[in-house]
Amino acid sequence: MINITFKQLRYVDALARHGHFGRAAEACAISQPALSMQIRELEEGLGTLLFERGARQVRLTSFGEAFVTRSRDILRAVDELGDLARAARAGLVGRLRIGIIPTVAPYLLPAVIGDLARSHGGLEISVRETQTPRLIQELTDGKLDTAIVALPVSEPSMAEVALFREDFVLVRPAADAGEPVPSPEVLREMRLLLLEEGHCFRDQALSFCGVNAARPRELLDGSTLSTLVQMVGAGVGVTLIPDMAVAVETRSAPVAVARFGEPRPSRTIGMIWRATSPLARQLGEIAAVVRQSAETMRRIHAGLRDAGPEQGSLTTAP
Repeated sequence: MINITFKQLRYVDALARHGHFGRAAEACAISQPALSMQIRELEEGLGTLLFERGARQVRLTSFGEAFVTRSRDILRAVDELGDLARAARAGLVGRLRIGIIPTVAPYLLPAVIGDLARSHGGLEISVRETQTPRLIQELTDGKLDTAIVALPVSEPSMAEVALFREDFVLVRPAADAGEPVPSPEVLREMRLLLLEEGHCFRDQALSFCGVNAARPRELLDGSTLSTLVQMVGAGVGVTLIPDMAVAVETRSAPVAVARFGEPRPSRTIGMIWRATSPLARQLGEIAAVVRQSAETMRRIHAGLRDAGPEQGSLTTAP
């Protein structure tokens, strides 16, 4: 009988993900020789190779691919045993691994972490910021407990809870503040700056403008909303950003903010987690805290707008 340890399975998983012994060892917090030895011992016990070792990269063999698929199911099941124990306690304590998309993280996270610290003092919050496909994969693999994303994700294995809806606003050079708010048809003909491919917000902006995502564009896409707003301030073009980003991103750029009339472009932000997660009830409680954090932030921003109109903001008839 082959003696396979959970430690070996985790080392194989790390090497499969990183494709490099040094990076895998760093991720596992062990030395490279120790990780290499453990994987070599496992391969000897199995009687076949899991990895094809090259000069610069490590690749899974065909057997290794099948092995890793099964081993990840095992690792995920073991992780869920720990979640089951956490769910049996009176309250959610310990480490909570939250993923969040980049177009939400800088604006919502400070309020959420502060509110969670007050409502769930026993939690140690770990945050992972990346794009939605990666978050879904890491949730599936048991690397995250939950994620805050734009809905829907349409993944049968994921539970979804809507948190709030927010509008998109138009950001344009300050000199254009008095101009009429362009329609989607007019926006299509303007120099519309977008986030790079892979961001769901890019797809949502393109959808509102009726632009084919596959159509070549002669524009430099940005990696962050901050980059887009600064480019607008430099007179390069116009962009759309979510309402929650306005206070942070427009404070240091010579831009004007315009709000669209109905039907306004918008998105729904929600939380997702594995439908099989034993922590479903506790994650529902966390979702309620996040929803309240977002509502508090919305009221603060609305109060600031009422106290003094945004630079160049336009009130459009519903």
